[in-house]
Amino acid sequence: MSNILTSLEDSSFSCSCAKEMINGGIDGHLNDCSVRNLKSSLNDDTANVKAPKKDPLPKDEEDFLKAVFQVILEDGVRKGRDITQKVVDFHQPDELRTLLDLEIRDTPEDHQALIKHMKDTVKYSVRTSHPRFFNQLFSGQNTYALAGQWLTETLNTSQYTFEVAPVFTIMENVVLHKMRDIVGYSGGDGIFCPGGSISNLYALNVARYRYMPDIKKTGLFGLPRLVVFTSKQSHYSIKKAASVLGIGTNNVVLVDCDERGKMIASDLEAQILRVKAEGAVPFFVNCTSGTTVLGAYDPLDEVADICEKHGLWMHVDAAWGGGVMMSPKYRASRMRGVERSDSITWNPHKMMGAGQQCSAFLLKHENLLQHCHEAKAKYLFQQDKFYDVSYDTGDKSIQCGRKVDVFKLWLMWKAKGNQGWHEDMDAVFDKTRYLVEKVKAREGFKMVLDEPECSNVCFWYIPPSLRGKEDEADYKDKLHQVAPKIKERMVLSGTMLVGYQPLGNKPNFFRQVFSSPSVTEEDLDFLLDEIERLGEDL
Repeated sequence: MSNILTSLEDSSFSCSCAKEMINGGIDGHLNDCSVRNLKSSLNDDTANVKAPKKDPLPKDEEDFLKAVFQVILEDGVRKGRDITQKVVDFHQPDELRTLLDLEIRDTPEDHQALIKHMKDTVKYSVRTSHPRFFNQLFSGQNTYALAGQWLTETLNTSQYTFEVAPVFTIMENVVLHKMRDIVGYSGGDGIFCPGGSISNLYALNVARYRYMPDIKKTGLFGLPRLVVFTSKQSHYSIKKAASVLGIGTNNVVLVDCDERGKMIASDLEAQILRVKAEGAVPFFVNCTSGTTVLGAYDPLDEVADICEKHGLWMHVDAAWGGGVMMSPKYRASRMRGVERSDSITWNPHKMMGAGQQCSAFLLKHENLLQHCHEAKAKYLFQQDKFYDVSYDTGDKSIQCGRKVDVFKLWLMWKAKGNQGWHEDMDAVFDKTRYLVEKVKAREGFKMVLDEPECSNVCFWYIPPSLRGKEDEADYKDKLHQVAPKIKERMVLSGTMLVGYQPLGNKPNFFRQVFSSPSVTEEDLDFLLDEIERLGEDL
């Protein structure tokens, strides 16, 4: 901020308000400064209330907040991105309980003690912004998204009415409209949800309501057997949503995938015909754009043809891989046909690095969200308000109170522009290509898929003791034990975090994923070197 103020003081302003901007705060400088003097008292920042002059922020609380900010900046942000720091200082649960003072007492603690608690919390937490955190489908830390989160937490409002969130309700409208344009929907609706699993639940609920609107009043009684289709490698949230909504997990049909993890369209149609012949009612197909393990993209155009033929709702779970839509270079080869879907889940907190949580549910149909979920609570959604109540969007959601998730994305988008997103996505895929080539060329490493579609690079590390023994009967059993043992050593050393898992009849393999464009080739070289170091004696 001091640099901003200095530059303002040193620059030559044609307007006499420059000094006011510096001394009174940068308050949205108007092009025509005379307008300021004509602003009515209704628009003044200060309420017309007589009160004794008193700083609303007590000095001790101000000092505490300044100290907290230093903890966040130094311990959380700077050390969190520092490659020389551990990704995690791991301790077993019982040991961690002794290291942390977690007891809640009758008497208050002073600020010094609270600051120590904060520093300890950071010390023993996983540094997900570390360049060598490859463990989950989110990573990195964007400065502008972080700043957005600070501000929304400070304002502490709920995203349900224009009355209490005037800026954010408009902002959400603008950002969701922009995201729908990118998907290819000419109209429609949308809402930010607390995670991709809930966005997928919204899709199932809205699709079922569209098929049978009476269910909102009559419930499940008398409904036919409704059936959902999704691939065998789709996210588990589809089954969870079916359970929550009373559809039942037995009525989620798992469609076969090819060797790359992509849904086989011909098997989808065969399963639809089988279900119809049984007298059940197919109504929903979930496609995945970026499967959790292999990063596969289902064939959207082929699935869209089948859904249109049989009159089924087509949803795209692009929670992980949706960021590719921001890259003109990679979008067409992975998400061709997405504009033909009825709805989509898209999580900018994953591949786009917007910070937890930021999940959008978008659909091409207007008014369905409102009609499906509205309860018309008269204490909150009064229709005789003095402003445009169409901006009271809270009745579209299952929740009442809803966090502001849009601002961090909006601010980040403002800072990057579309061009910045293009560059970020291309950088992620370029680094993916780099790692793939390194794995292929390195002795003792073997790819699960030679050509991954997303930034999921899945591979085995084969220690010297197992090389050349692929034909032995216990080879797979021994290989299955390698990744878990290396992961244990990795966590205890704190040098990096990489996930592993089996898949079908395949033994455990490493799944390296990253979404942060700040990951360097040196970080990826270290990844392979460290796995080899930790596992060469196995």
